[in-house]
Amino acid sequence: MGNAAGVRRDFTALEQRRLRAARLLEKGVHQSEVARQTGVHRQSVSRWAQQLEAEGRAGLKKAARAGRKPRLSAEDFERIERGLKRGPESLGYDTALWTSARVAHLIEHECRIEYHPGHVWRILRQLGWSCQRPTGRALERDEAAIARWKRRRWPEIKKKPTEKIVSSSSSTRAG
Repeated sequence: MGNAAGVRRDFTALEQRRLRAARLLEKGVHQSEVARQTGVHRQSVSRWAQQLEAEGRAGLKKAARAGRKPRLSAEDFERIERGLKRGPESLGYDTALWTSARVAHLIEHECRIEYHPGHVWRILRQLGWSCQRPTGRALERDEAAIARWKRRRWPEIKKKPTEKIVSSSSSTRAG
């Protein structure tokens, strides 16, 4: 019963279930039996019975949508995508690294809608973008020298296990 977190609800199926419950209630089936047959909690059936009595079957019709209306339109998402592809330099930043604060600035610049930097990852995910951390490597890095050091010098300075000392054991049981 209930709905698992993150699972989209099938509003048509939910409406069909309420209307099935309404038919059973109109036939005089007890609320607890309606709950068993429809696979819902008895309190839900009680609420539906009240709605049915007050508003008729129209009161059990599906809602238009659930949750808050989205603030960004399809055109806004396209503008954000184009802005992301242009890079943060187009907004005056020195580096080509998108941070959440920079993406929030882009959204405000392109769409005139403020988003907290901690929430822009949801928008990026909707656009198919993923969070990635750049590798912090120096431009002057010499891969060949590093490989030589790992092959020659590291084995010399690496700690080696000491000789294995034979352990002694004694019986702790009273004989």
